[in-house]
Amino acid sequence: MQTVNVHAAKTQFSRLVDQAAAGEEIIIAKAGKPVAKLVPLNSRENRPKRLLGLLAGRAKLPPDFDALLPDAVIDAFEGR
Repeated sequence: MQTVNVHAAKTQFSRLVDQAAAGEEIIIAKAGKPVAKLVPLNSRENRPKRLLGLLAGRAKLPPDFDALLPDAVIDAFEGR
């Protein structure tokens, strides 16, 4: 991983983008402290995709799941 200061990043931006596109990660620093990271865009594409409905049929909700709560429970939540 290469570290480059802001001034050098401005003057060499095109080269740094090419390096990032080739898979390299570049840290951009200001006054010696890292402030940004230039990474290849396809690194996000390599993440596994989330599966929707993975737990379908495994969890059951009671028929009265969305029924109103008793007044005593509401009062307890509201601090009465």
